[in-house]
Amino acid sequence: MCLAVPGRVVGIEDRDGTRMARVDFGGVVKDVCLAYVPDAEVGEYVIVHVGFALQRLDEESARASLELFEQLGLLEEEFGDAWARAEVEGAVPEQATEQEGVR
Repeated sequence: MCLAVPGRVVGIEDRDGTRMARVDFGGVVKDVCLAYVPDAEVGEYVIVHVGFALQRLDEESARASLELFEQLGLLEEEFGDAWARAEVEGAVPEQATEQEGVR
């Protein structure tokens, strides 16, 4: 399932002419494209879907949504897969290497 998840912008930079942000989703930090919300600023909350910030969100609503997603186990489902852990830990998951025939 792909959710539109609220996250807090913790950093912004320009990459090859595209405004990008580091967004914290309750402890998981991902790179996000700000093309649809170019005036977003550090400290603000944005709703993100498939790597794109779609709109701003007030902090109270963002925190309430993140809490509900966590209670329902949706954050783990969205961010807790083996590839995400590999990205953080710097290792390719064993299952994925076997599927790709890499060993």
